[in-house]
Amino acid sequence: MKNIEIEFPGVKALKGVDFTFHTGSIHALIGANGAGKFTLMKVLVGAYNHYTGVIHLDGQPIEIRNPRDAKEHGIEIVYQEVDTALIPYLSVAENIMIDIMVNKMKNKHFIQWDKIYKDAKKVLDRINVSIDTRLLAQDLTLAQKQMVLIARALVEEQKFLVLDEPTAPLSQTETEELFRIVKDLAYNHNVGIIFISHRLPEIFDLCEVVTIIRDGKIVSEHKVAETNQTEVINEMLGHRFEETFPKTITEIKDKIFEARDISTNDHEVNDASLYVRAGEIIGIAGLVGAGKTELSKALFGALPLSKGEILINNHKTAIKNPRSAVKSGLALVPEERRKEGVFVEEPVYANLSASHLNAFANPMGFLLWYKERKHAENMVNTLSIKTPSIYQKVAFLSGGNQQKVAVGKWLSTNADIFIFDEPTKGVDVGAKHEIFELIGKLAKNGKAIIYASCELPEILGISDRTYVMYDRKIVKELVTAETNEAEILYYSAGGK
Repeated sequence: MKNIEIEFPGVKALKGVDFTFHTGSIHALIGANGAGKFTLMKVLVGAYNHYTGVIHLDGQPIEIRNPRDAKEHGIEIVYQEVDTALIPYLSVAENIMIDIMVNKMKNKHFIQWDKIYKDAKKVLDRINVSIDTRLLAQDLTLAQKQMVLIARALVEEQKFLVLDEPTAPLSQTETEELFRIVKDLAYNHNVGIIFISHRLPEIFDLCEVVTIIRDGKIVSEHKVAETNQTEVINEMLGHRFEETFPKTITEIKDKIFEARDISTNDHEVNDASLYVRAGEIIGIAGLVGAGKTELSKALFGALPLSKGEILINNHKTAIKNPRSAVKSGLALVPEERRKEGVFVEEPVYANLSASHLNAFANPMGFLLWYKERKHAENMVNTLSIKTPSIYQKVAFLSGGNQQKVAVGKWLSTNADIFIFDEPTKGVDVGAKHEIFELIGKLAKNGKAIIYASCELPEILGISDRTYVMYDRKIVKELVTAETNEAEILYYSAGGK
């Protein structure tokens, strides 16, 4: 890719980018949120067609202006947001084979379903994944959805495969299996892998070369063996950075929220009990699939309870749905921000007012647009949301800035209890620091924080107490300052 440039309203996203990569290798492309790495890859796979510059393949200039052009040249991408990339009401087999079914049937008018299921299973077998190909995509776990997307990309022979935050929804075992697949593709099938991740240890374990992009420009490129994480982070941010978790010292007051022996109708959560006090941050730790997301949704009323009770300020409170949760002072920042946390096709200002429209309406119920927009401008400044304007669609913001919008929409409500489910998923180290600072400020203002994450250093760095989940249950409560990563992992894996 030579001298690639692209502009969007109010911002020049890529500025004369030169990026070279090869088949048979694993090449990391990293940068802070909004740096331009994903924009560059969208140019490569034909998602953006209004760029300038030239793309060469095997030394010859090629034209890529749409996804079909990219596919014809053997270039595929696996997107991070799995729920927007899959069709939920189609089967696993249909999602894997959809390109063949839509574009490669030629004059055939009848689908050979047995062949579709058989071919889809062959692709899954190739990457050593066992999923019933007749299941609907909407019934899969996040990890299974990720594997289906990878399988879709491998239906036909590829020269280059772009993986965007592929390990975000995966457990450690699933991540190791993905790395095996990636290495097999690169070294045994001569596929060039472009690996985008904010998890630097993964890059140093897996990749050979790392390219750093900042503010729409390539700033450096290193052989992984000849650099280190500190140097890479400094180049990503443009200044020295010490990765710390800025734990804010707060006054912890009375118990404000308590769940007693709650279970959900479908047993996604079983007999869970916890409490959190004003000014306190509690961590919910556990491996992928332990039930952290389900517990977060149950506390917020998004999963109906079959037993147990919720107490707010020591009073029993019926939280039957998210609406009643919001009225009771709860806020949820969900794991799947694009699917559940923001309205991606709506502008920034509309998202920032969505949770409390009454605050921006006159007594007759008509929305006061100037009041709504003034609030949005204030939130953008307060949260340092990087956007050309408050009129920008949230879909075009980086992951970190989308997360800030997902948090910002609650700040105009009367919420006293904030539930964060994997809030740093797909977020770079600089944006993580800002999110931790924001959570610390909320706690300092007397809010109660429930912080669910499988990233144990974050739990240890930010929380006051930690609840450990295993097999859909809370199995241990720990004082965070008195525990360590090994002990949390012990209980997360079923230790007693």
